[in-house]
Amino acid sequence: MSSIKSAAVEMATNATKAASPIHPYYPLDVEIVGYLANQWPVPTLLGVFFGGLGVIFYTTRVLVKRQNPQMPKGELLTVMWFVLCGFIHLFFEGYFAYNFKHMGGLQDLFGQLWKEYALSDSRYLTQDPFVLCMETITAVCWGPLSFVIAAMITYQHPLRYPLQAIVSLGQLYGDVLYYATSMFDHYLMGITYSRPEMYYFWGYYFLMNFFWIVIPGYLIWDSAKQTAKAFSTLQKSEAGKFAKKAQ
Repeated sequence: MSSIKSAAVEMATNATKAASPIHPYYPLDVEIVGYLANQWPVPTLLGVFFGGLGVIFYTTRVLVKRQNPQMPKGELLTVMWFVLCGFIHLFFEGYFAYNFKHMGGLQDLFGQLWKEYALSDSRYLTQDPFVLCMETITAVCWGPLSFVIAAMITYQHPLRYPLQAIVSLGQLYGDVLYYATSMFDHYLMGITYSRPEMYYFWGYYFLMNFFWIVIPGYLIWDSAKQTAKAFSTLQKSEAGKFAKKAQ
């Protein structure tokens, strides 16, 4: 009798274990190949990440001011933005594009940072085709070009505004699609990729990506304004030359 009771308890325990999720990501039944829980606590991961951003900003400011001491504050902030984009696109997102097949088991700094962010969007751990293609294009195209634009602003190169518009439009377009595909799956397909805690959705998913809508949107407008201003000046100059010839 006791053996039957023990067997029943064991079966109930096994059933409970089977029903429990093997990872914290949503949907809870999604397969994540080789998943291993992060070894570093969240404060450590976030501290290292934001500390790295601080080093990037400080170093950029020192180097740019050394090369162009009279650079206006707005231009300096734009340079710092594109340097940040270059590092994140090329190295952080490039890391994902290169390691997308086994992200769930990675335990280095970038791997654990991606697993922390994936609590707000599990597509980064499930080899999602859209996320992979979007991040690959971002890393290969917008990453290197962001560094080029930062250098062009520093040295006041005239091609700065066309390239600034192209890269910013690419960032804006990719981010809109990123939001749209997730919202489509959520509202029309009933698939949720973010954990229910609101700080994952609003802090990680929404806020951290919203910068790449607001700032590129402003830079596109700035590029259009400066381009229109340049053409207006050119047209007035050409009109003046024509008037002098006509006299």
